[in-house]
Amino acid sequence: MMDINYELYKVFFYVATLLSFSDASKQLYISQSAVSQSIKTLERKLDHKLFIRSTKRVQLTPEGEILLRHIEPAVHFIKRGEAQLVDAATTGGQIRIGASDTICRYFLVPYLERFHQEFPGSHIKVMNQTSVKCVELLETGQVDLIVANYPNNSLSNVSSIKKIKQFQDVFIANHNFEQLKGQKLTLEELTNYPLLMLDRKSATSDFLHRLFQQQQLDLIPEIELTSNDLLIDLAKIGLGIAFIPDFCLSEENPDLFIVETHDELPPRELVIAYNEQIPLTKATVEFLRYFDS
Repeated sequence: MMDINYELYKVFFYVATLLSFSDASKQLYISQSAVSQSIKTLERKLDHKLFIRSTKRVQLTPEGEILLRHIEPAVHFIKRGEAQLVDAATTGGQIRIGASDTICRYFLVPYLERFHQEFPGSHIKVMNQTSVKCVELLETGQVDLIVANYPNNSLSNVSSIKKIKQFQDVFIANHNFEQLKGQKLTLEELTNYPLLMLDRKSATSDFLHRLFQQQQLDLIPEIELTSNDLLIDLAKIGLGIAFIPDFCLSEENPDLFIVETHDELPPRELVIAYNEQIPLTKATVEFLRYFDS
């Protein structure tokens, strides 16, 4: 086992994530020459070159990328441990939640409001990412828990998953597609219309593509976006038929109607995922109690 000072790995982490020796020195409050010397020492001890240096930018070598994948979660877990020790000495605490914009807006807000009212001394930090990206945040220790769409292939390595809400996905359209009211369309028939959906980096997109693939159909959307709210807005002006979770619909959208499908779409679920092998903060434990069945 190599005897390498943690401070060297800490310097490496900042340089690797910022891709700048000068920015890293500012974050660490040490001189740029000290940063450079630390990296040289680490490279010598590991017997690998970690960075490609040029006058304009800094890049990770393949070996540097491998090391970062291990160092990044370690640094976040250490920071998490430090934060929990601080929490233990206070009456408040901190909870870091990862969730998509849609889940935050249409599902989480009431729970966050309740938690804030019951634990006003606690700090709430919400990181907005897609359900797929949220899993990365959880695995690298940047959040305590995530609320995500399920099924989600990215969750296969997560130790604790709690199902908290079942929902149905729906196709919606405005009066430009009035002729579809009262009809039940097959997925093949839907391919004849402009489809609006989330981009391929989302669990929702993966879900819909799989449904079409099961019937040997190619799904070629007219528009792909990162926001369900934008999909609703574009459906309102008649640009196409949008695919969204039903909990995003409200009575504020009277101009939209659900386009029925011949086969009922399989339901999906919202889940809370966390790593039970790592001690949870007091705030996280209290928040999880809201979802006990």
